[in-house]
Amino acid sequence: MNVGYSAISADQLPAWVAKDSGMFEKNGLDAQLIFFTGGSTAILALVSGDVPITQVAGPGLVSSALAGSDAVFVAAGITSLNYVLMGKPGLTKPEQLKGGSVAISRFGSATDSIARFALKAIGLTPGKDVTLVQVGSGPSRLDAALTGKVSAAVINPPSSYIAERRGLTVVVDIAKMGLVFQHTGVATTRRFIKEHPDIVRKYVKAHMEAVHRIWTDKEAGVRALAKYMGRGVDRDILEKSWQGILTES
Repeated sequence: MNVGYSAISADQLPAWVAKDSGMFEKNGLDAQLIFFTGGSTAILALVSGDVPITQVAGPGLVSSALAGSDAVFVAAGITSLNYVLMGKPGLTKPEQLKGGSVAISRFGSATDSIARFALKAIGLTPGKDVTLVQVGSGPSRLDAALTGKVSAAVINPPSSYIAERRGLTVVVDIAKMGLVFQHTGVATTRRFIKEHPDIVRKYVKAHMEAVHRIWTDKEAGVRALAKYMGRGVDRDILEKSWQGILTES
């Protein structure tokens, strides 16, 4: 069974740990993880039947449901924001964003919704004052900001911690702006629940066991982050990202 995840960030830990620490196998699931660049892409794969279950944030699922799909959450996961808007080298103030561009993953994704919310909150109009640019994963958005291809990027841990170390400045701390937000959770379709209730129950059980492992086994979380984030991420950043997840869940 293919299972989607929609970001290269610490928010995806439940699926990563469930796969690598054996929770899927323990619950009788042969799950293969498939990466999608953004929640809107993951939702398209879900409703088209390419994957029966995916990890995704609220905006993509809600937009899909409002458009008539039967996508639905079965487990919440992360229920708070951990995003920041970080400027390219030399960009340190919100007003400097006017006339510039902001990197998001995909239109219709969580980063798209978050960018629009943040820009409006600081008095800028997306599409008029600031251009939103589809770039892809968190590491790709970070690279776009570091190289000056965009004025700023919407990113979260570990990419935001790496950005701070590389000298980038937090222009807007979105996590402190009071937005009530359903972040990463487990989504499927009502049709799949009806046709395969046993698989959905097994998946939710594996997900819950993975969340418990994340809370109680630091090394399991750090190992998964190191594997899926790729080489070159320092141990202290991985540990900080794991610790951050415990405060966001």
